[in-house]
Amino acid sequence: MKQILLVFVGGGFGSALRFIVGRFFNNPESGIPYGTFISNILGSLIIGVILGLAAKNNSLSENHIALLATGFCGGFTTFSAFAYENHVFLKSGDFMSFAMYTIASFALGFLAVFLGIFLVK
Repeated sequence: MKQILLVFVGGGFGSALRFIVGRFFNNPESGIPYGTFISNILGSLIIGVILGLAAKNNSLSENHIALLATGFCGGFTTFSAFAYENHVFLKSGDFMSFAMYTIASFALGFLAVFLGIFLVK
């Protein structure tokens, strides 16, 4: 029960921060979802650092991981918004933005996780 509460609290903070980042960085004029992109890449880096620290020296407990990785990073990053934004690109016929956003999100997301793990080694 404690871990469920920790995930709930971490997820709330992560979701609130994602909302703020989205409001600040998403560009309604161009339609480019910079806020979602930033949240997903930064969240990938953060989860890499968290899980890298956990694997490196067992300095994080299961409760820390539940709060930070599952809760905060789970709430901060968003696949559903990413999927919807790609739907909008495709529906409007903006195939170049769709391709660039999708490829950059996946490539930089993976690299950010690996970088986070590397940074704590």
